[in-house]
Amino acid sequence: MNKIIGTAAVTAILAAGPALAQEDFIPAVVFDMGGKFDRSFNEGIYNGIERFREETGIEYLEFEVTNEAQREQALRRMVRNGASQIIAVGFGQAPAVEVIAAENPDVNFTIIDSVVDLPNVRSVIFKEQEGSFLVGMIAAMRSETGAVGFVGGMDIPLIRAFGCGFEQGARHVDPEVEVYQNMTGTTPAAWNDPSRGAELARSQFDRGADVVFAAAGGTGLGVYQAAADSGQFAIGVDSNQNFLHPGTMLTSMLKRVDVAAYNAFQDALNEEWEPGVLNLGLAESGVGWALDEFNEDLVTDDMRAAVAEAEEMIVSGELEVVDYRAANACTY
Repeated sequence: MNKIIGTAAVTAILAAGPALAQEDFIPAVVFDMGGKFDRSFNEGIYNGIERFREETGIEYLEFEVTNEAQREQALRRMVRNGASQIIAVGFGQAPAVEVIAAENPDVNFTIIDSVVDLPNVRSVIFKEQEGSFLVGMIAAMRSETGAVGFVGGMDIPLIRAFGCGFEQGARHVDPEVEVYQNMTGTTPAAWNDPSRGAELARSQFDRGADVVFAAAGGTGLGVYQAAADSGQFAIGVDSNQNFLHPGTMLTSMLKRVDVAAYNAFQDALNEEWEPGVLNLGLAESGVGWALDEFNEDLVTDDMRAAVAEAEEMIVSGELEVVDYRAANACTY
């Protein structure tokens, strides 16, 4: 059975000196499709491990997967090169982690966005529906047309959870709001198709939406450009993408994969790493939304107060956000 790790292991930055000699510690990361500079999910991981490198001076091994067949090969190569803590980025790496981790019980693996039940694997998953609920509220409060949209990447339950949370948040503000949803595709290519993302966003703007949320990896860049070109609003995902098109990026739904990656390396260095499952939501500061100098004029004080109230209610359990993956539907 999976063990649930306490939330203190998630957010704590360990002040004590490393217990493991640095020369004995070789961290590694295998990025997934889209590359480490996708300005979204993979780049969030990159930011976390770069923070670790800058603070400790420890270099890491890395590989960027460009096709599905490389995942197992890359993990195996990291083991051969002496890696002692390997981060596997993305749910698509779960089958490869299951094989390589079972073959190498003395090597620790951290997989981001999936669960692998092995004694040398830490699985980090997120309550994406909770962060998406908050940006759905912001979208509905900002909308002047009463219509908002969602563009997902690969059509899988994980991305449906983003869209479902977004719709719940929008309807929490306005039960009559129109919510348009489109998925980019059914293969991994859906994560890196900005042209298709722009096309889907434009079709939603043409139907009356004036805010579109993208949870689509690199495909989202096309959504954001379409919003800027149309003078409408877009919402980013995973990393803070507000800077991409200041004035039309309404906010970004944050998924703190950077913290998950940083903690995996830091915990391992300090011999505090544990296997098991971390399921991170608002209560654990694992998801949220971005407010900075690029969008502070777009999100009013009233909007911020309403979102803060909803967040408190979600954390306390007074307000439940349906997880599409658990309900197998978006019902609320």
